[in-house]
Parts: sequence; structure tokens; C-alpha cells
Amino acid sequence: MAKVKTSFFCQNCGAESPKWVGKCASCNEWNTYVEEVIDRPKSATPFSSSSSQRASKAHSLNEIEKKIERRIELKDVELNRVLGGGMVPGSLILFGGEPGIGKSTLLLQMAIQETDKKILYISGEESEQQIKMRADRIGIGNDNCFVLTETSMQNVFLQIEAVEPDILIIDSVQTMHSQNIESSPGSISQIRECTAELLRYAKESGTPVFLVGHITKEGSLAGPKVLEHMVDTVLVFEGDRNHVYRIIRSVKNRFGSTNELGIYEMHGAGLRVVENPSEILLSNNEENLSGISIASTLEGIRPIMVEVQALVSTAAYGTPQRSSTGYDLRRLNMLLAVLEKRCGFKLGAKDVFLNIAGGIKVNDPAIDLAVVCAIMSSNANIPINKKISLSAEISLSGEIKPVNRMDQRISEAQKLGMEQIIISKYNKGIHQKDFEIEIVKVGKIEDAIRAIFG
Repeated sequence: MAKVKTSFFCQNCGAESPKWVGKCASCNEWNTYVEEVIDRPKSATPFSSSSSQRASKAHSLNEIEKKIERRIELKDVELNRVLGGGMVPGSLILFGGEPGIGKSTLLLQMAIQETDKKILYISGEESEQQIKMRADRIGIGNDNCFVLTETSMQNVFLQIEAVEPDILIIDSVQTMHSQNIESSPGSISQIRECTAELLRYAKESGTPVFLVGHITKEGSLAGPKVLEHMVDTVLVFEGDRNHVYRIIRSVKNRFGSTNELGIYEMHGAGLRVVENPSEILLSNNEENLSGISIASTLEGIRPIMVEVQALVSTAAYGTPQRSSTGYDLRRLNMLLAVLEKRCGFKLGAKDVFLNIAGGIKVNDPAIDLAVVCAIMSSNANIPINKKISLSAEISLSGEIKPVNRMDQRISEAQKLGMEQIIISKYNKGIHQKDFEIEIVKVGKIEDAIRAIFG
């Protein structure tokens, strides 16, 4: 009887060790090594057959002929945009997100909408009846969408040969297992082996493959880090359970930009594409309330108007509270220190709460000025005109710094009916004659506060 071969794998980064160690030398995490059975025959290696038959030859860079990549356009315009203009044939796309955020719903909805393409949806987590119930709820029929509930990769490839799909969806890669590896589904070696087999299939057949991936409690994609290196594109689906809006971001994209994002609205009948996110992120209240300002920000290359809400109150306890939702708390503390040091506003003994409306997270430093003005509005209990938008970064010296693509921000504010926008006077190439909205240029925080509150 052949001896069973085992090895130890780090559950965090996928590093392999012949014996158990307490601390991983690759990622420096403790107690992450797990013993797994490895039995990988030479004939079962994913790339053994193709690599032995094909002899590669090196070519000069100038000899390589440039070809225009063909893309498969999807009817989902948001997913199309995030992918860089459609799916590239033979690409492997990893789609991650928290449990219950809507990953399976979005991919099933995309599969049903593509009526002119043959799509195979393979689920290892749900039964056919559950998928049918979700499809009926979406309310779109498609005879070219085939559903398979299977976890064995050998049976999956048998069905792939029978159906010959144009697009393949695997939900999820953590539930799949290959007979070439003697370990449980979801283990490091199983995920790596199944992904390698799907990668070889995608490249040899030219079929784009979607892989749904789980998220760990730290918020990163589950499985070895090598999984993200193997795929061509990594998409992350995120959102707040308490809000109906979902955002899809591109973390890695070999065929397009990683600065794009798509916004959806969750309904009982599926996910609806949000074409103008600025209108849904701004409240439609009639009254002017203190502590609210409008910021012009950029998500990828898309300009968006967001509402910044602030509340400043006297600290009930000895240590004042600092709370932020959708905005970096460390940057909020920095702005409060700038207000106290450079402008003389005493906020050290007051509680400050900040919220970005709509449940989205903003990392653009261009909303610094809107955050400061919302805090000052709440502190003085003076409302800011809802027709005024702000877009500028604030430095530690209290200077109003310019931000990029200001012309797009101004155009978005003008399109939504804003009457005035406050920007940095150091923005070059911005002229009043090119826009209908009034442009106010300031150089310091004091100038911005004086322009808003008088």
C-alpha cells in the first residue's frame, strides 16, 4: 500500500510547509497551518498534457503582432463598465462579496438577461428549486440558461462538454472539489486545483468563466492569495445591509481600468441598475437643516454628488466621542485638529459624528471641504444653502488644495441644478465662462467659511 503523502498549508496565504509551524514565514500569521493529504499523479496535473505537447518559442517584442481584443458585451451596463467594456473571451473573473449581499442574484440575473448566449450556471450551494424560485422572482425567461447543481469538477466538465456554453458561472469555487486532490472542499489545495482546471478550460476554449468567492471575517477573499494572482479580474460586491444600494468595484483587471464602479439598487425582483447615482444619494427634504453639505466626488471616472451629514454636541462624558460612517475616522480627526489649530474653533470638548448618506464609503479627499463645512454648520446651527456644492482637499496648514478632474465635478453639480460650487483657487484651467454654475475659488479654510456663512 502506497504511503499517504501529507503537507501543511497556510490558510491565509497558501504557503506550503513539510511540517507544522506556529508562525507562517510568508504572511507572519500565527496558527494558520493545516495538514492536508496530497496525492497528485503526474497525469492529473492540470497543465501536464498541454505543456508537454506544445513547444514554445521566444519572439522579439517587435515581432509580436498586436491584435484588437474582442469583447463580449453584456446587457448589464454597470457590469459591462466595471469589466472595461465587456468580457474578454477566455478570461477568468473572480466575484467576491459578503454573505447575502446579492452575488448569486446578480450573476443569475445577468445569465437570464443574456438571451442570445448559451450560459451554464453551476451552483454548489443551492438546489435547482431554489434557483428556479429566484429566477421567477426576477421575472425574465431564458431558454438558453442552463442550471446544474454539482460539486464534483469531473462531473462539471462532463456537462460543460455536453452543453458547450458561451459563458460559465461557478457558484462558488469553495464548494467545488477535484478527485485529483484528497482533501475536503474549501481547503487550500482544493481551491487551487479547481481554479487551475477552470483556468486551463477558459484559456483553451475561449469561454469566459465567473467564479464566486467567499469573504473571510476580515473582509478579504477567502482562499490562498495565489487565487487572486491566477485570475484575470477580481470584482468585489459590497454594500450595507441596512441600505438598498450595492456597489461593484474592480480590484484587479488585466483588460481594463480598476477605477470603475457600478451601482445597483436591491429590489424584491432583483437588482436594478442606477444610471444617475447622484439623485438617489441626495435627500429631497424641503427644509434647510444645519449640519448638511453637498460634496462633489469621483468614484472611478464617474462624478457623484454625495450628502455629508455632521452632528456636533457637547460631550456628555469626560472624553469626547468621534464617530464616522462612510468616511475615514483618522482623516476626520485630522480635519478637526486643523480647525482647532489653524482656525481657532474649540471642538476638542465636543462630540462629533459624521455620516455619508446612502450607505456608501468615500475615500476621495475632495470631500474634505464639505466635511469641514458640515461640522461648522452643525456647531453654529446655521444651515448651508442646498444649492451650494463643495469640492476641495484640505492640507494640514489649512490650505485649500486642488483636486483632479474638476471640470467633470463642476459639470455634474451643474446638471443637478446646483447654483454655486466652491473649489480651490489653485485649480488651473477652470474658467467661469465655460460653465453656467457660479464658481467660487478660495485659498484657505477661513475664506471658504466666510463664503458660505458670511
